[in-house]
Amino acid sequence: MKSCLVVDDSRVIRKVSRHILESLDFSVSEAENGQLALEQCNAKMPDVVLLDWNMPVMTGIEFIAQLRRQPGGDAPKVVFCTTENDIAHIREAISAGADEYVLKPFDHETLQIKLQLVGMA
Repeated sequence: MKSCLVVDDSRVIRKVSRHILESLDFSVSEAENGQLALEQCNAKMPDVVLLDWNMPVMTGIEFIAQLRRQPGGDAPKVVFCTTENDIAHIREAISAGADEYVLKPFDHETLQIKLQLVGMA
């Protein structure tokens, strides 16, 4: 079973994401900020990270920069989830190491398509 770490400071977003991912046969873990997410990745690297942009403690961009520098940190597919839909934000996410991005609010079909694009669904 593929694993996905959902990183978002919104409990509601984490819950919705978990529901969608579990229906796609992922085992799901959650973190409410980038710092906690890094600790989880150090313990066990997930196959996919669903990553929020704006979070307290450590932002999505700071998280991905640190993740990609860790041993094995280049392996997970990272899908940024954001309300920021301008090209500059998307370019920044991709150049930081994201594989895809999805705009909030997203639904089952949208997330499934993004996971297919990164080879995980």
